[in-house]
Amino acid sequence: MKRIISPSMLSADFGNLARDTRMIDESAAEWVHIDVMDGRFVPNISFGFPVLKSIVAATEKFMDVHLMIVEPETYLERFVKAGADLVVFHVEATEKVEECIRIIHEAGAKAGISIKPGTPVDAIREWLPMVDLVLVMGVEPGFGGQKFIEGSTDKVRQLKALREELGADYLIELDGGVCRDNAEMLFEAGCDVLVAGSAVFGAADPKAEILALLGE
Repeated sequence: MKRIISPSMLSADFGNLARDTRMIDESAAEWVHIDVMDGRFVPNISFGFPVLKSIVAATEKFMDVHLMIVEPETYLERFVKAGADLVVFHVEATEKVEECIRIIHEAGAKAGISIKPGTPVDAIREWLPMVDLVLVMGVEPGFGGQKFIEGSTDKVRQLKALREELGADYLIELDGGVCRDNAEMLFEAGCDVLVAGSAVFGAADPKAEILALLGE
């Protein structure tokens, strides 16, 4: 089973963004996670296109872009052009799920779908064979540093079982509350990708922390 750590730049030092991105580029993390918030879908505002382009310019890693915005279909193509390798949108944020998946794929990126803690896996079942990744939120989206919601692990297990049942090929990613105390449990439950923000950037040695999250 593949194990990928995707450090969340939301927890980086915004005054030294290039430095922190280069640190991730030199680490064992394979992806870089970018949280995009609009102040409407979630009560916070974060990165836009210029910041994404700056991060892309500072790393060769896979760009994992998580959109927490309403009507994501309006911006999907622009995020791919800005450098996103994977664009993840929330099922709760749009009424045009299949259109979002199509736009992302036609733009040349991988498509992911995400669910908030209160949204059941069944809400996205029909689209699972169409996507490349499913992102389970382990906290309420919008802010970093929150405590992990225990029931999130059950969703990971459900998604792993459905992947086999449907013959689908999506990765399972979890974002929120990831730390060295629960990383092994989450990987064993079926996660392929773990997003870690505070755990990485709040560590004395971020590179060593990434290795610890990977179980190395």
